[in-house]
Amino acid sequence: MTTDQIILFVLFGAVFGMLLWGRFRYDIVAFSALMVAVVLGVVPSKDAFSGFGHPATLVVALVLVVSAGLVRSGAVFLITRTLVDASRSLGSHIALMGAIGGVLSAFMNNVAALALLMPVVSAGLVRSGAVFLITRTLVDASRSLGSHIALMGAIGGVLSAFMNNVAALALLMPVDVQTARKAGRSPGLSLMPLSFATILGGMVTLIGTPPNIIIATIRQDSLGEPFRMFDFAPVGGVAAIAGLIFVALVGWRLIPERADATSELEDVSEYIAELTVPEDSKHIGTRMGDLAGEAEKADVALIGLIRDGKRRYGQARNSVLQAGDALVLEATPDALDEFRAATGLAVADAQREERLKAAGDGVEIIEVVVTDSSRLVGRTAQAVGLAWRQSTVLMGISREGRKITEQIRKTPVRTGDILLLLVPRDTGADVTQWLGCLPLAERGLSVTADDKVWLAIAIFAGAVAAASVGLLYLPIALGLVVIAYVLSKIVPLSELYTHIEWPVVVLLGSMIPLGAALESSGGTELIAGWLITLTQGLPAWAVLTVLMVVTMSLSDVLNNTATTIVAAPVGIQMAQTLGVSPDPFLMAVAVAASSAFLTPIGHKNNTLILGPGGYHFGDYWRIGLPLEIIVIAVSIPAILIFWPL
Repeated sequence: MTTDQIILFVLFGAVFGMLLWGRFRYDIVAFSALMVAVVLGVVPSKDAFSGFGHPATLVVALVLVVSAGLVRSGAVFLITRTLVDASRSLGSHIALMGAIGGVLSAFMNNVAALALLMPVVSAGLVRSGAVFLITRTLVDASRSLGSHIALMGAIGGVLSAFMNNVAALALLMPVDVQTARKAGRSPGLSLMPLSFATILGGMVTLIGTPPNIIIATIRQDSLGEPFRMFDFAPVGGVAAIAGLIFVALVGWRLIPERADATSELEDVSEYIAELTVPEDSKHIGTRMGDLAGEAEKADVALIGLIRDGKRRYGQARNSVLQAGDALVLEATPDALDEFRAATGLAVADAQREERLKAAGDGVEIIEVVVTDSSRLVGRTAQAVGLAWRQSTVLMGISREGRKITEQIRKTPVRTGDILLLLVPRDTGADVTQWLGCLPLAERGLSVTADDKVWLAIAIFAGAVAAASVGLLYLPIALGLVVIAYVLSKIVPLSELYTHIEWPVVVLLGSMIPLGAALESSGGTELIAGWLITLTQGLPAWAVLTVLMVVTMSLSDVLNNTATTIVAAPVGIQMAQTLGVSPDPFLMAVAVAASSAFLTPIGHKNNTLILGPGGYHFGDYWRIGLPLEIIVIAVSIPAILIFWPL
């Protein structure tokens, strides 16, 4: 091995090790590795930031903005009005969704079929203000669990083929949780199948998942022509359909049933209490905020103030206390007693305390799921100033099914946690967005007017059709969609950049030059040689299987984007060494990189359901392992048929 190869192998080993450790966010790890590579001379300075202008990076960013535009368009109303009939039998529902999937798989390259089915594809693309409508008309809590999983999985799979699969899960997760509560069962029995369905659906199209975008652009760089929009459909569609059938019929039965993580948090509302200011209190004439020190020591949250029957929230901390005032607090019984003893405040009479329960007129309780891009990750509620910035109190945390109510404002938050928040009424949507979290129930988030639904669909469908037949380069087509969405106010200009997942952009921009350096130094050729030696004498399908297993194993514990950037050039090199077409190897990498089902860290969707489902780390492999085996078993023959060697 050359010196450059050794340095790059060490760097990639360090990157993978740091990603596996999870102590630092993946974009920081990747960017640091890029800077080290530039300093050591293995990545030329002139190429250091070439990844940020790479088509793969641009497409990923543009897809996120386009997804946001489809969400704001409120297209879900279209499907509920025209395709979904609440009186339709379960068999009819399943037949309808099956027909959609079948047509998409059989006629993916037919532009007319695409235009006809775009309203269906866009179904459910709405902010959570329309979740109640979906729940009422589409999801029936009395439906059997298997039928519910089949229906939700089909919808999630179709949605994630045409929008970011994380966004598809974010839209459907509140529906699934609410349906589980109505049916009196744990959401954990259906959330994992839903997550897996959205991951599987992303395999079908170019824009369904970042690995497919990366594979297409690597093919263009290496072979001169990228994969087109629906080139992934024959193989990805077969894998997705087989996976959905397994998940709906068998997979959900393998999930251990655990307590409902969200229902446990609902009991925290009992910790809302009230203490009054006595006539002889030493605090008369002082500000309510002056009690913050004692409140922090006792782990008590100051929520608001009641005076003369009127509630004050938000700026109540600046209020000067008077005799008879009632302080609204959130605390456990022990913490409340400690705070009362330290301040000399009095316990409110039972009647007033009863009136205060259920949050009162001025506040409400919401539940949110923490995403990996939330400003709370790795920080505490106190550190981000949740109380004074948003007048919001963190009342409880659920982590892998375990309830945390002690010292919660001093507890660092993790991705996948469920937070129970007490917010000023009608501000839940704003607080959720400010935190960078996802709502677990219907919230009044805005959607655009109904007259924009068809416009949003038509613009997107036209761009996809143009890119599919080669009239427009995909990044250009998506860029035009973004411009059209902004000019037509489908996506407000003020929200344009908030929908881009910048950590993913930085990860791609950093890893692409590193991957190019590994390839130019001969590192990928070296890895390919090792794999060829390992599979020497085996038939081509066995070589493809080994490549898929290796890629899947990496994707289960690492970021799938980083895995793809390394595995795709290795696949091309293996094909060149064997003297066969590289396309089957690229397809194998594409499917395998997206098949992260064994752990909660392999894919963002798996991380997002960790808290709401009350899952443990070891729960995923029970359904994930047979699912990965099935994906490999159906993908290899499909690859050899549709992309022959």
